[in-house]
Amino acid sequence: MNKTLQTFLLGASIAMGVGAIATSPAQAGSLSGATIGGTAANDYLIYDSNSTNTYVVPNTNANLQKVLDGNAASPTGNVELRASSETSGFDFTKNTSLSGTIGGETLTLSSLVDSDWNNNYKDTGKTFGEYWFNQALTANGFGSLVGNTIGTGFYNTFKNNGGFQKFSDPNISYANQDDTTGVISIGLAGHLNATPLLLPYFTQYVNSLPNSPTKMFAGSLITQLANTTTQASEVLKYTYNGQTDYLFSFIATNSGLTELSDAKSHSGNYEVSFQGLVPIKSSTQSVPEPSILLGLLGVGGIFTTRRKFKKVSG
Repeated sequence: MNKTLQTFLLGASIAMGVGAIATSPAQAGSLSGATIGGTAANDYLIYDSNSTNTYVVPNTNANLQKVLDGNAASPTGNVELRASSETSGFDFTKNTSLSGTIGGETLTLSSLVDSDWNNNYKDTGKTFGEYWFNQALTANGFGSLVGNTIGTGFYNTFKNNGGFQKFSDPNISYANQDDTTGVISIGLAGHLNATPLLLPYFTQYVNSLPNSPTKMFAGSLITQLANTTTQASEVLKYTYNGQTDYLFSFIATNSGLTELSDAKSHSGNYEVSFQGLVPIKSSTQSVPEPSILLGLLGVGGIFTTRRKFKKVSG
């Protein structure tokens, strides 16, 4: 075999090997070993799904793990933490959590309690509740209300009439990690249009006002809000690698699903994310495919045989 052909075959084999390794798609890890805990460990619901609806299924470990295997393109079912948050006599000091392992690290996702909303949040100079509410107004086109009389009145009515509870019971559809970047993405099932959740509080606030120019102006905003599609996820508390913070979103995609009993819940998928640790790759991940090794060995065998043949002929 002439040297040009030898070089070509060797180069082609190596190129195929490197190409096969380089074009391997980024792997995504998901939450494993999922368990439910917290101070209200029995207060959760598991929703499985078909092509159009989500529906309640028994609270088993198998069902829990199954409904967490979705992604942004197909959220599937979900687990609702602190499912009784909107019932009479609700104890807002207790939480329900979901824990598991992702990328070799422990991740805990939790519902919120009253103190989460009312404690000062980082360096914002506001409680978390105030911070989140202002973010919700701004993201949905009502930022002009932040800090003024109407916005403050709306917030107080929301806070004092169960609004925080309504957004404290996250429905978790999935928790996945990009093995290359380490980013952890979590799907929250919610309402594609959150206006029906917010409008009653604003209407209640306006109705409580005495007749005045403020009430007249606020009344015009009722119609504006009613005709606006707003988006707001429930809030999720997470603990990972010694860090605890909150996750929420004001951008939803259509999940293609609705909850069977009310035909409106779980219609939106709100994906939230944070930077996780990049998983340590095992040594086996850097080993070429067996077919690549065989190809390289085959080329080497041709060269060896050719040299032996020359030697014998000589």
